[in-house]
Amino acid sequence: MQSVDQDPHSAWATTPNHEVFRAEVVIGADGHRSVVRRSVSPEKPDATFAGYVLWIGLTDESAIPSRHRWPRDMDILHCGDSYLFGYPLPGHHGSVVPGSRQIGWGWFDASRNELLRETGCVVGNVVHHSLTSADIPEATFRQLAVEANDLWPALWRDAILDCIERHAIIGTPITEYVPDKLVNGRLALVGDAAHVPTPMTGSGFSASLDDAEAIAKSVAAGVHGSALAKALRGYEKERLSSVRDMVQSGQQFSQSFTGRAVPLITSHDCRR
Repeated sequence: MQSVDQDPHSAWATTPNHEVFRAEVVIGADGHRSVVRRSVSPEKPDATFAGYVLWIGLTDESAIPSRHRWPRDMDILHCGDSYLFGYPLPGHHGSVVPGSRQIGWGWFDASRNELLRETGCVVGNVVHHSLTSADIPEATFRQLAVEANDLWPALWRDAILDCIERHAIIGTPITEYVPDKLVNGRLALVGDAAHVPTPMTGSGFSASLDDAEAIAKSVAAGVHGSALAKALRGYEKERLSSVRDMVQSGQQFSQSFTGRAVPLITSHDCRR
């Protein structure tokens, strides 16, 4: 989608090849770099960089020594200036048989913002793209390996080192967006287009489902014309305060994390 616009009678979306699709309403569910948000909230169009990156990797159980305890649920670890989320997953074909499973991890890191800017992932205060494995310097892989050995317990250390050895890591700069509005006439926002919390809130997906349910209910009666705009304003009234609070609660963590203040969540000790 290239752009959206509206008049008193309809709204429309224009594609990059200049196709125009018209309807009574355009609902933007187009992510943290939303095109629709530019028209809903032109004075505040961009989600902003939260000041840290999330390194993400996925490892087959067969690549990890069998002596390790397999996690039953998500592990949350904090050590020094870093946080790690680790979680068990089924194998490639959905198998949960021991030996065929996978393990995923996400490592919050506020020490490599210069790399994000050098590679164009972050420009100014706006995130443009993630950092692919091909774009991660060898020196950074080596540094991450040293830090993984120093920071994390054996299971997670070995999972991270396997990903480093395979160059199977993605670096995702974290963005945040506190909305001032969700609706402008016949244009509306849901999900990450409407609000972008840090993953630390653990609420982004459920909030998006709540958005979808609320906006569906608001237009379920088949309203048209001025009644449609009123229904969308009702959706905004129902959701705006809640999603603002959600994002702002996550910003407290981000400010603490990047400012090296006392951690706000309880977690396991590192290196156990």
